[in-house]
Amino acid sequence: MHNDSWKKIFDDYDILKHDFSKTPFIITAEQIKKSTHSFKNTGEKEVRILCKQDCRQDRADVFIKNKLFLLPIKNGTFAIIKGEGYLDIPMITNTSQVYNSKLDFILDTSKVGNSEMQHLDFAYASSLVRTFLEDPTLVLTIRGRKYTPAFSFRVGKQLIEVKGVQTEVDAGYEGKDQIALIEAKNCKTNNVIIRQLFYPYRQWAHYTKKKVITLFFEKISEWYCLWQFEFKDTDDYNSISLVKSCKYKIVDK
Repeated sequence: MHNDSWKKIFDDYDILKHDFSKTPFIITAEQIKKSTHSFKNTGEKEVRILCKQDCRQDRADVFIKNKLFLLPIKNGTFAIIKGEGYLDIPMITNTSQVYNSKLDFILDTSKVGNSEMQHLDFAYASSLVRTFLEDPTLVLTIRGRKYTPAFSFRVGKQLIEVKGVQTEVDAGYEGKDQIALIEAKNCKTNNVIIRQLFYPYRQWAHYTKKKVITLFFEKISEWYCLWQFEFKDTDDYNSISLVKSCKYKIVDK
């Protein structure tokens, strides 16, 4: 959370005096480095660590108390924004299924290790992702880090302009009529920063006329859990809503 570092940054640049009802506060990596250079521990002054706020509880107290969150807008530049930056991942309580793998053989390698990527790959290899989305045409086409084009959006009345930042999806699948982007986790997640779904969504919507959908994936115990979300307004960061969710127990043939 790095409370001391962020308190000094906020004090040095009088950030709390900024009128967040009109614009976000823009801060650069160089400003963060300058403000925290006297701290001894790497975690207290490393920009990458200070700016990694992937869930609500990752934020420093000054962010939490003032209902602020942080988004990258170009390499080395960030926007401090007032509003709701995070999405609650709802519990899946009513829909659970035993799913018979479409493979006619057992994948021995999928049982070695315990990573989010291998669980996601196993779900795809078993055709679970295709089944959940009712789209047999989906094939893996996107993985890893890429840079976004420039785009803009709103958080409340604040306009955020992104000049191009690095994003990452754990997997992206293209089918005949749609593209599905997945953010995967390997532990019980209560909330996630909307950016992890919104930025890739805006990125790939720029390059295709096909429908772009966003999924959240998590393996919890023996259950493979999938949530489908949509953005009702492409330009509204907070327009995200749940379409459907389900959890599956995959059974080999």
